[in-house]
Amino acid sequence: MLRVLLLFSAFEAALLLDTGLLFPRESSSREVKELNGLWAFRADRSPNRNQGFEKAWYKSRLAETGPVIDMPVPASYNDITQDPTLRDFIGWAWYEREVTVPARWVADESIRVVLRVGSAHYYSVVWVNGVQVTEHEGGHLPFEAEIGTLLRKEPTTPCRITIAVNNTLTLHTLPPGTIQHMNDRTRYPEGFFVQNTNFDFFNYAGIHRPVLLYTTPKAYVDDITVVTDFLDNTGLVRYHVSVQGAASPALKVTLMDQGGHCVASSSEPSGVLKVVDVNLWWPYLMHVNPGYLYSLEVRLVAADERSTYEDVYTLPVGIRTVNITNAQFLINNKPFYFHGVNKHEDADIRGKGLDWPLVVKDFNLIKWLGANSFRTSHYPYAEEILQMCDRHGIVLIDESPGVGIKDIRSFGNASLAHHLAVMDELVRRDKNHPSVVMWSVANEPAAEMPPAEYYFKTLIAHTRALDPTRPVTYITDSNYARDKGAPFVDVICVNSYFSWYHDPGHMEVISLQLNTQFEDWYGKYKKPIIQSEYGADAVAGVHNDPPVMFTEEYQKVVLQSYHNVFDQKRKKYLIGELIWNFADFMTTQGITRVVGNKKGVFTRQRQPKAAAFILKERYWRLANETGTLPLWTKYPCPL
Repeated sequence: MLRVLLLFSAFEAALLLDTGLLFPRESSSREVKELNGLWAFRADRSPNRNQGFEKAWYKSRLAETGPVIDMPVPASYNDITQDPTLRDFIGWAWYEREVTVPARWVADESIRVVLRVGSAHYYSVVWVNGVQVTEHEGGHLPFEAEIGTLLRKEPTTPCRITIAVNNTLTLHTLPPGTIQHMNDRTRYPEGFFVQNTNFDFFNYAGIHRPVLLYTTPKAYVDDITVVTDFLDNTGLVRYHVSVQGAASPALKVTLMDQGGHCVASSSEPSGVLKVVDVNLWWPYLMHVNPGYLYSLEVRLVAADERSTYEDVYTLPVGIRTVNITNAQFLINNKPFYFHGVNKHEDADIRGKGLDWPLVVKDFNLIKWLGANSFRTSHYPYAEEILQMCDRHGIVLIDESPGVGIKDIRSFGNASLAHHLAVMDELVRRDKNHPSVVMWSVANEPAAEMPPAEYYFKTLIAHTRALDPTRPVTYITDSNYARDKGAPFVDVICVNSYFSWYHDPGHMEVISLQLNTQFEDWYGKYKKPIIQSEYGADAVAGVHNDPPVMFTEEYQKVVLQSYHNVFDQKRKKYLIGELIWNFADFMTTQGITRVVGNKKGVFTRQRQPKAAAFILKERYWRLANETGTLPLWTKYPCPL
């Protein structure tokens, strides 16, 4: 009974968000029309970057305002052309596409037509046929607008969608940045300015994820929230269905297994579904059948004086629990050890644009490594990637774009209010993914600054209130004694680069300094620890013996030196290790970066360095040590 009461308590807290952001899925009542492909594109190169608004480019076809080029969506625009000024462009960039909307969608007033943008970096304004329909701040989460009423005003007019995207970062954006104007006319031309940031990846810009139209009936399923548990062999799925457009709809909620068989059902908008002989959701390499997903089908029927509406939405559901002690991370009450990677949404040409071949290749490499987890460093990743994690059993630490919070002015009320709103959006989007086991609210903030205590106390409490079923953390590189946010996190996640940024070239200090780091953090806070970043740059194909920095040999020995200490501490309180980084990635140009960050164990083109084989051998050994793998996986052959 106590277990069920706790489930209800967690569920009530999860309902704090009162509007939904369900991933668009086709069903008997819903259609999806993707708008990916070539869009017309124009960067606003006027001195104030504001000519597009001053001359209302959105009121006519973009080609009528000046020269346009083809631009693929989704993709970053930076690396698409041979124009260096576009690669480093800061300001408003304009996209446009004319779309033929099915006549039935327009004629039938019982159909809602919704325009959805998966993400656009950073600030976006959207018009349809010259009328603004929405705007959104934030470069990594979806936003949408209902446009059916607007389309019906001019049913014979093509649907012209205009999206203006601005990648300028300020002290109050996430991530933050500053614009620096260079006023010395003996050194810089008129109007010269640069975007300064405190993060180590390229500030790619554009429409990075799919744009689409989707439909629902006038009365529709707006949101679904699930919280899961189990008792012995019975699974518990506490659910709540939010409906819009109908006061008292009839609902049918059906939970089906992978064979399509009904295992539990209800006709109430909220309740608990009990699943006998439950198949739990397990991480990759922790069980013979990882990533098991049920399907929660919600069928709505509602009527008004004009019509009857039926809506069907199906949500994948993984039944699992997450708990922590002062020295362990538990999934389904079994100790789980994170042996994984940090990543970036980053690749040649497409930048941060969602690219399915790349996504599938990366998952094959993750499983080849024997990795069971990764962190969405340093921003929320595409929903499609989270869905892959759900299906494959890859565990996620889901991170907000709160990276590079180094300036004391970024700890003010305006910044905090925006950060809280971002966490609202992130939890609303990702709350139902079984692969997401922890929220990370920031990466490497200046947590020793006086305002950091109130900032992170408030931010972490807010996130925990949104979702009390998952631990909350942030990633720190601060001194353990001066970190003002550490008392409030559930898990200590610490980044360190001994013999690289500290004592460069001296690998002999790694063991002592890493041991001291762990003992200091655990001694003060008595919380489980994840080594959330470690590593060294290696330029593929560069070799030297004895090892020197930037060679594959040096990267290899650094990893091995860390691993020796990890093996001592994971018997106590270390619950995970995440290499920095999975693959090389692009950064801002600088004297410490040779065409990007080279800390990947794979190149940017996804070819392995020597370190990849070290990691593969280790991760498969760690997986085999759990004793939970079937015989056929007790060797490194993941596919």
